[in-house]
Amino acid sequence: MLEEQLAQQLAERFVRAHGYRPGHSEIRSWQRSIPALTGVLLDAGLDQVEMLIEYGLPLTSKRADVVLAGVHPETREPSYVVVELKQWSEAYPDEDDEAMLCRVDSFSRPVLNPIEQVRGYCAYLASFNGALAQNPERIAGVAYLHNATEFGVSGLRAARQDEQGRMFTEERRGEFISYLRSRLAPAPGAEAADVLLAGKTQPSRQLMDVAAREVREREQFVLLDEQRVAYEMVLGAVERAHASDHKEVVIVTGGPGTGKSVIALSLLGELYRRALPALHATGSQSFTKTMRKVAGARKREVQHLFKYFNSFMTTKPNSLDVLLCDEAHRIRETSANRYTRAEQRTGRPQVDELIDVARVPVFLLDQHQVVRPGEIGRVAEIRAAAERRGLRCREVSLDSQFRCGGSDAYLQWVVRLLGLEGDGPVAWEPDGRMELEIAESPAEMEAFLEDRRAKGYGARMSAGYCWRWSDARPGEPLPADVVIGDWARPWNLKGERSVMGAPPSALWATDPAGFGQVGCVYTAQGFEYDWSGVILGPDLVWRTDRWVVDRAASKDPVFKRSTPDKAVDQLVRNTYKVLLTRGMVGTVIYSTDPETRAKLRELTGRTGTETSGGAE
Repeated sequence: MLEEQLAQQLAERFVRAHGYRPGHSEIRSWQRSIPALTGVLLDAGLDQVEMLIEYGLPLTSKRADVVLAGVHPETREPSYVVVELKQWSEAYPDEDDEAMLCRVDSFSRPVLNPIEQVRGYCAYLASFNGALAQNPERIAGVAYLHNATEFGVSGLRAARQDEQGRMFTEERRGEFISYLRSRLAPAPGAEAADVLLAGKTQPSRQLMDVAAREVREREQFVLLDEQRVAYEMVLGAVERAHASDHKEVVIVTGGPGTGKSVIALSLLGELYRRALPALHATGSQSFTKTMRKVAGARKREVQHLFKYFNSFMTTKPNSLDVLLCDEAHRIRETSANRYTRAEQRTGRPQVDELIDVARVPVFLLDQHQVVRPGEIGRVAEIRAAAERRGLRCREVSLDSQFRCGGSDAYLQWVVRLLGLEGDGPVAWEPDGRMELEIAESPAEMEAFLEDRRAKGYGARMSAGYCWRWSDARPGEPLPADVVIGDWARPWNLKGERSVMGAPPSALWATDPAGFGQVGCVYTAQGFEYDWSGVILGPDLVWRTDRWVVDRAASKDPVFKRSTPDKAVDQLVRNTYKVLLTRGMVGTVIYSTDPETRAKLRELTGRTGTETSGGAE
């Protein structure tokens, strides 16, 4: 059959373009959907229009089904139509978000409305492909549901439709033909296709302007002392890169609250003000999603500036001027995960990908916040990767910190308490900047935090990963997995959607509704709140004169049998270091172990929070 021959040819071209074979579902889709679209183009008299099938979007593994490239019938300029092909026979809006999401019987979860899907592809291409940067009007988008009837998908039209996002079904084939004729002339499209394919991968001027306003002008960050040194060092490296085809690495180290993320955001805004392509990347889903929400609250396109460390597996070297690797202690050995295709599992170190993608890669990190096996974000690792390439590596250490009330004394007390620095725990001596309390029960800790919330403070409870973590079920109360005596509370949600009023995991630390759930290190890391309640679980207990880490008490699935005891010991201590340094005003500590509570009382001179009602 012609459809099978076409699919086979497409598969062969796909292998040459991407280096691996497409899946069976993709091949079946080509057999059914490409002929349907081709038939429409032939009936429209657009047989000379170029079809770019499985067109890869810049700086992401996402691909558009088809991009039609041709000439606009009126302006005679290049014109492009992104086509999202769906084989669905019917679909209906999701009850929780009728405009954005929809339900299809073959999927267990809601999916994005195809109108919104193709609109997103258009906006992304206009932001990151140089051929469209100055002419975003040249691109349009349609979803073509060639197997669906109008009755079967009419509810999807609840989504807004415009030039970059609209929908056609087979019943409206005539309208689809007319629309394509309004965007594409019956003329050769090869030249327009070449222009798009040759477009430089970089954020557009419009996106740069928006980012500068959103990131820099919306909130003026004041950088002090070594923060300013780091900021100017990066800008100097960028100037050298432009002056002499130069490339160098910058490392910024500092503990919690030393301003690493403030530096990154200030640089992002300044670089875009100078029309220089830059991106922000982290290895934390919670942190990246929060950055997208905060920095891109008013302009959704700004959210594209915030990527993950594994976003650059196939990106060309030096595609960016600057890559700001925030929370770089989260860098992993490789970018591959369980969803990565076997063909892309090259074993290439993730740090190499991050260094290669930009002329000035910047790594901002705190080595004491490595909390998972496989995280290798340490200065020595980055320096070694730079040296392998013969690159100069500059380093700035941030000393002053702005978390924990700006209390250096408290941070030193924490790292000595946990044996991360110094000769062992020392007594806490209040410095007027940070409050420290010891609770005798989790209920007492929670009541103390509730009292602070009533006085206008923000508060969260977090714990070591020492209890199982069940999945929340829609319509049912959150499972109270963290059980200590007769006190029980749920973990924060795992997923990306709110359940029973609890915020999605990425927003647990910033949404006031996060109080009442117990956060883990993976949702707390990178954030801060006024009052922090920390539960030390049975994985870290004090015995006579030292800490004992009990790996059997940990329920963290990242600890495998192959993870050495020494590594687990370090990671557990780092975990509690992260949790104990989230509070801006004060910290309340509770340990499930009586001997450990006694040691904490000894170090703090406290008998419990019931004696400290006046602390605010």
